[in-house]
Amino acid sequence: MVGHSGAVLLRRLADRSGLVTALTGVFPTGGSGWRDRAVVFVHLAISIALGARNVLEAEHLGRHQHWLFGPVASDSTVRRLLAGLDEDMFAALSRARAKARRIVWTWLALRPQAFAWLTIAGKLLKGWVIVDIDATIITAASKKEGASPTFKRTFGFHPLAAWCANTQECLAMLLRPGSAGSNTAADHITVVAQSLHQIPGSSSAKLLFRVDGAGATHDLHEHFEKLNTMRRRVRFTTGWTITEADEAAIAQLPEAAWETSLKQDGSPHDPDHSGVAELTGLNRREGWSDGLRLIVRRVRPSGRHTENLTDLEKKTGWKYSVIATNITKMWGIPGSHQIQWIDALHRHHAVVEDRVRTNKAMGLHNLPAKSWTMNRGWTAAANLAADLDSWLRLLALHDQDGLADAEPQTMRMRIYHQTGRLARHARLRHLRLEATWPWAKAFTLAWERLASLPQVT
Repeated sequence: MVGHSGAVLLRRLADRSGLVTALTGVFPTGGSGWRDRAVVFVHLAISIALGARNVLEAEHLGRHQHWLFGPVASDSTVRRLLAGLDEDMFAALSRARAKARRIVWTWLALRPQAFAWLTIAGKLLKGWVIVDIDATIITAASKKEGASPTFKRTFGFHPLAAWCANTQECLAMLLRPGSAGSNTAADHITVVAQSLHQIPGSSSAKLLFRVDGAGATHDLHEHFEKLNTMRRRVRFTTGWTITEADEAAIAQLPEAAWETSLKQDGSPHDPDHSGVAELTGLNRREGWSDGLRLIVRRVRPSGRHTENLTDLEKKTGWKYSVIATNITKMWGIPGSHQIQWIDALHRHHAVVEDRVRTNKAMGLHNLPAKSWTMNRGWTAAANLAADLDSWLRLLALHDQDGLADAEPQTMRMRIYHQTGRLARHARLRHLRLEATWPWAKAFTLAWERLASLPQVT
């Protein structure tokens, strides 16, 4: 009997996509009895996808599955692997992920339903790759290297990450001390550069970056503008901190300037619920790019907003927020210049909270080591686990109800933790599943689809 037999799907996907082969050049090789470090790292990522929260749990999972994958590395071997990572190896690891991702995105583009283009407020963003950037807090219960007090009055780490909204992959994650600032432009620029390295064909792509208020800095806006070339188009939306000058500009807006906002399905909101207006030109701050647009949104305040309302908001009965963007046109999307649609486009950035939550459920709820280097290695393995989970759903379970957008716990319960019986017949090994399990057919279908993918060497 083999528990957690869903691991065979993740391992088959890692082999088919060329990920294991790409990782082979990252780690050193040894002599007789030496464990292939690329395989060890992939098995660590698979164990994290299955629910392992530390290196010891990863070893226990591996030992339970030795009938499937052969002898596994001990926890001390995995610890030495993570502790031995240096900057060159982290860079090589990033290149290996990018190489495998290029293969997977090629397969996605060849699907009958094509690549995972997003539809926002009734408009299909075909050809546009959307990247959401956000920071989160990982708390630490003990003193660890780099852990420090955070701006939320907790103790731990403050990583900054970028997710692809199209595929739900974690493209890049910069592990930072807990004391790292929320709007540090240098860190945002680093994550942008790392995410561009992960996007296949990024030098000739159409890209949209979305950031919350932490992205409203001169340096980041200027960096986004510099990324535009003759072959690459880069657009962005960021939050905007409202000052007294902004409120003075908002107060100048006539009632006729307010337009009805849109829901995510493209239908209009009740005009008494919310509205949007163009603020560009009424309040131009020095130092910002000439093409910057400011769009203000107003909503009826809820009970939780009552204590934080400004004098203007109390007077008008509306709560205001502003976004900054360089969108004047998004090629191939009619009406992309309209403020109602841009407002809905930026509000869709809220899906990044789902990515933060699912990544924490995929090994990042707690960093298991005291060493900064080991925790960076664990973070990289967790990101790889998130990649494998996303690729499996996109390539093999995209048409299965309840699995195409399933979160980690759902995938574990329905697919990854499925029990099977390993049998041998005619010199072949067969994994037999219980036919009464509701998702046994989905498991088999996923295996057949992965087996039909071309083997990458």
